[in-house]
Amino acid sequence: MVPSSPDAGPSCAGSGEGAQGPEEGSAGASQAAPATQSPRKDLLARKARILVEFLLEKYTKKEPITQNALMKIVSSKYRQHFPEILSSVREHMELVFGLEMKEVDHRGNIYTLIRKLNFGGNDCPRDEGALPKSRLLMVLLGVIFMNGNHANEEEIWEFLSMLGVYAGRRHCIFGEPRRLITKDLVQKEYLNFHRVPNSDPLCYEFLWGLRACVETSKMKVLEVLAKFNGRVPSSFPDLYDEALRDQAEGSGLRGAARAPTKAEASAPSRAKSCSSSHI
Repeated sequence: MVPSSPDAGPSCAGSGEGAQGPEEGSAGASQAAPATQSPRKDLLARKARILVEFLLEKYTKKEPITQNALMKIVSSKYRQHFPEILSSVREHMELVFGLEMKEVDHRGNIYTLIRKLNFGGNDCPRDEGALPKSRLLMVLLGVIFMNGNHANEEEIWEFLSMLGVYAGRRHCIFGEPRRLITKDLVQKEYLNFHRVPNSDPLCYEFLWGLRACVETSKMKVLEVLAKFNGRVPSSFPDLYDEALRDQAEGSGLRGAARAPTKAEASAPSRAKSCSSSHI
């Protein structure tokens, strides 16, 4: 899901001056990135990420988007892959930002971005105007799920960098991302963010929060995760089996009485969160 190294692209409009982006060649490549990812796919993913940032800038400025401008960013060298890249970009814009790319002038190949109102039955969060944040939340819950129901900061920011979202750099859709995911979503109990006991050097991790456990399910999150990767839920066998078990147990808080797994037994702090044992 995550390119092995970020590549510099245009910033989202409204970015804070002097903000720092991710360090090149980050030491902690996300475990979510498939080890067998080909260089071509990695490069195309980075091209897609640059297009996502370009589209967000156009959306913020309310400017039309032309296919020629998009193809210029991709460059003629990758023209044959343009349909594949654009398809991925449109999927990411819808899944993460709640924006649908519509063609408004077929002859001129001119597009615009409009706000998509529904999200496949997702109920959280319900605050007015929070649709893009709810979509980002579902994707973050998916990253936590696929990393064994807990993900450290490094893994989360490595993933977000693929979407052009960086700690300390104001985003035109999400505002200040660090505040959003470590404070706002934590205070609303959609995420659990805490220090890993006895970690040296100091390390923090994310887990599912109480409201996430109640208002969504592993299967719903897996569906989003699969769609984000252009796949189906069953193509992630281990996650799919876990989601089916979770689904069979019913909705709401279900794991209070379940015995911890071997991994959870070795990490008592994680057992305190519903995400590490029973989401």
